[in-house]
Amino acid sequence: MKVAEADILIVPGYTNSGPDHWQSRWQGRLSTARRVEQDAWAKPVREDWTARFAEAVNEATRPVVVIAHSLGVATALQALPQCNKKIAGAFLVAPPEVNNPRVRPKHLMTFGPYKEEPLEFPSIVVASRNDPFGSFEHAGDMANAWGSMLIDAGEAGHINAESGHGPWPEGIMVFANFLTRLQP
Repeated sequence: MKVAEADILIVPGYTNSGPDHWQSRWQGRLSTARRVEQDAWAKPVREDWTARFAEAVNEATRPVVVIAHSLGVATALQALPQCNKKIAGAFLVAPPEVNNPRVRPKHLMTFGPYKEEPLEFPSIVVASRNDPFGSFEHAGDMANAWGSMLIDAGEAGHINAESGHGPWPEGIMVFANFLTRLQP
C-alpha cells in the first residue's frame, strides 16, 4: 500500500504529541495523515477518546492505517468494537501498562485492561526496554496476544521527543516497510 491509498490516523497519547514529537513530524510528511483530536488531552476519558477514534475510522474514505503512541494505543484498541470499517494495519508504539497500579498517571488505568486476543489486521508493536510507562516484557506479551510483530527499540525511554525521538528516522523506515506490505 502507498500513503496515497490510505487514510493514516495519528493517535497521540496523554497530553497530545507536541511539534517536536515524531508523530507531529510524520503527520507533516505523510500526505494523507490526520490527527485524531481530543477535547481534553490532559484529562483523558476513555469513552470520549474511543468515540473520537471510532468516528475518525468510520469517516475514512480509504483503508485506515493507525499510527498510535502510548495512550493512543489503548484508545485505538479499546475503540475497535465501535469501528464500522476495517482497519488495514496498525503501528503501535510504546503501549502503556494500563492495568499496572504503579504506573502514573493513575487515570491510564481507566483505559485497561487490554483484550488479549489476536487483532484482525496486521500490526507492529515498537517497545523500549526502559519505558517508564510500560515494561518491555508487558509489551512483548501484548504483541504476542495481538499477533503483532514486536520491534525492540532498545533503551529508548518512552519513544517521544523527551527521550530524543523527534524525527525518529528509524521508526519511519520501519513504518514505510510495514505500509508496503499492507493490502489496499
